[in-house]
Amino acid sequence: MAALLSPADFRTRSVMPTEDVDALEAQYPGLVAKLIGGREAWMHARLAKRYAVPFDAASPPEVALEWVTALVTIALYMRRGFNPSSEQDNLIVSEANRAQTEILEAANSETGLFELPLRQDAPSVGGAIGAEPFGYSEATPYDWLDVQRGCS
Repeated sequence: MAALLSPADFRTRSVMPTEDVDALEAQYPGLVAKLIGGREAWMHARLAKRYAVPFDAASPPEVALEWVTALVTIALYMRRGFNPSSEQDNLIVSEANRAQTEILEAANSETGLFELPLRQDAPSVGGAIGAEPFGYSEATPYDWLDVQRGCS
């Protein structure tokens, strides 16, 4: 399964300076790709009951890319360490919390306000998989016997 977000795309989307991402990648080879894969897997696991996941890697929903970027950014800051007395750190934490909350909201089919498309280039095609009942009812409790015998 191809990742929705490549490490290069992450560098352009994240608020973390590119040189900090590169330094972490040099110190821990493959870290960014592993974090992206892990955060995407978590997101897909949360959305699996409502959406056809994994999303199409050729055109994933833009909001899903934002969520993964926020979750990976906070993980990288936790690995690198936050800047002492930086106001931006609170914003980074709140963005990660917002992403987690929105993913949980998108997974909630009853009160969730998100409706993700299967593909970003086809927003009219909803990603929610329709659940239909697996049973039916008859007018009387004995009609099923007639249906099974072939009598109408």
